Amino acid sequence: MAAATSERLVTALLVVLSLAGCTTIKRCSYEGFGRDESQKPELVVQALGIEPGDRVADLGSGSGYFTFRLADAVGPSGRVYAVDVDEDMNAYVAQLARARGAANVEIVLAAPDDPHLPEGAIDLIFTANTYHHIEDRPAYFRRARRFLSPEGRVAIIDYREDAGWFQRVFGHATSRETIEREMAEAGYDVVARPGFLEEQTFLVLAPRRDP
Repeated sequence: MAAATSERLVTALLVVLSLAGCTTIKRCSYEGFGRDESQKPELVVQALGIEPGDRVADLGSGSGYFTFRLADAVGPSGRVYAVDVDEDMNAYVAQLARARGAANVEIVLAAPDDPHLPEGAIDLIFTANTYHHIEDRPAYFRRARRFLSPEGRVAIIDYREDAGWFQRVFGHATSRETIEREMAEAGYDVVARPGFLEEQTFLVLAPRRDP
């Protein structure tokens, strides 16, 4: 009975979204309904320990859910690169940046295998709910090391496999064990495991410093 009710609700939602236009559908898929409650964005940004003047890449920035929160954290002297392969979402975030006067946000059209970031310049590569979309993740993040500054880090948030039926059915999830194994293969060590997100794995990693 509950499953049938869920299916009816999802069907009704899809009908509504189909009438709203492509960009609106994408925004809803990125932002979700009541996302703030489960995502705890302010706590996430606080846990990242971002300093004014930092350069942060929001990898898979989507509709800019985290982009502008990160921009507030780095301040006017910092820079946030809103990185996405979706031109529609990039145009939407660029429009928001202009409206907000967020001169420290730079839009970057990425390739699936290359975020097109400046080499040696990024203090934090941050990605939320995007890790599961990346193909050959060990190779991707092995290459991404060249974009990091000497003290640069990577932060990954992704849905756990037990987060809900949507994540299970559509494969929008990655287990903590898988992320840690793949990132170790890419040459990173876990430096923090913030545990306050109930539905998601949250890891902060740094490139392994070879002796």
